[in-house]
Amino acid sequence: MEDNIPLISDSLIENSILTLRGIQVVIDKDIATLYGVETKYLNQAVKRNADRFPLSFRFQISETEFEELVTNCDRFKPLKHSSSRPYAFTEQGVAMLS
Repeated sequence: MEDNIPLISDSLIENSILTLRGIQVVIDKDIATLYGVETKYLNQAVKRNADRFPLSFRFQISETEFEELVTNCDRFKPLKHSSSRPYAFTEQGVAMLS
């Protein structure tokens, strides 16, 4: 039986991994893209299950981290004028999402 599940390239996943606060994380926008959903729906699902996502799984990036992210990563330029800062998911947080 053949599955029609599209594969995500290793390079796309690797390019989504950032280091913040000395921890490897993936920003909510990138996870939403990988799952093919809008970021707001991903974050709504997480908020509905907040007890499953302690700070060691997910944290909101600081204003300084946000400014640095937008300045240094071209793919985050569209977030420059966003009213909310993204969330960063650790490896455990990404695993919980799946």
